[in-house]
Amino acid sequence: MFSKSRINEPGPKAGEPEKGKTAEAGIPRPGGDSPIPGAPRPKPPASMLSSDLVVTGNLKTTGDIQVEGTIDGDIQAHLLTVGENATVRGEVMADDVVINGRVIGRVRGLKVRLTSTARVEGDIIHKTIAIESGAHFEGSVQRQDDPLNSGKRAVPGQAPGAAAKSAHVLGDGAPGAKPAEGMSPKG
Repeated sequence: MFSKSRINEPGPKAGEPEKGKTAEAGIPRPGGDSPIPGAPRPKPPASMLSSDLVVTGNLKTTGDIQVEGTIDGDIQAHLLTVGENATVRGEVMADDVVINGRVIGRVRGLKVRLTSTARVEGDIIHKTIAIESGAHFEGSVQRQDDPLNSGKRAVPGQAPGAAAKSAHVLGDGAPGAKPAEGMSPKG
């Protein structure tokens, strides 16, 4: 499990390679601190989208994003932080979502947090959620074990495809309510 340190043992003599190692192993690599294969890489800092930035299009990363500007499109990330003066119009999907600003669209996350300055207009699909006092939220909340899975999961006892239909609210949402004008009852 542990091996004895070789700090105090004498090294090879000048010009001789170490026993069991090739001469190439003792030569320093060009570039100095080359990454060691298999070693964990340090986590890069979050990508910051500043307050004067307006992005039209989708963003996708395996890293972290902090939005301070305006995004018109979908965002997919590991950790997404929406700043207090930021606006996102589109679907947001991340392992961790922290909303301080405004999101207009669906929010999907394993952990979703709406702070007191958050304004969300859309549905939230989550595994865990925290909504601070003062947050504004207009939409529905649905807990799922795997909210990042974009496919609709069937509810036990329902036919496939019925889960998607049951999520739609027609009219005023009351049981037996008639569909809103121009809407078909099939969803």
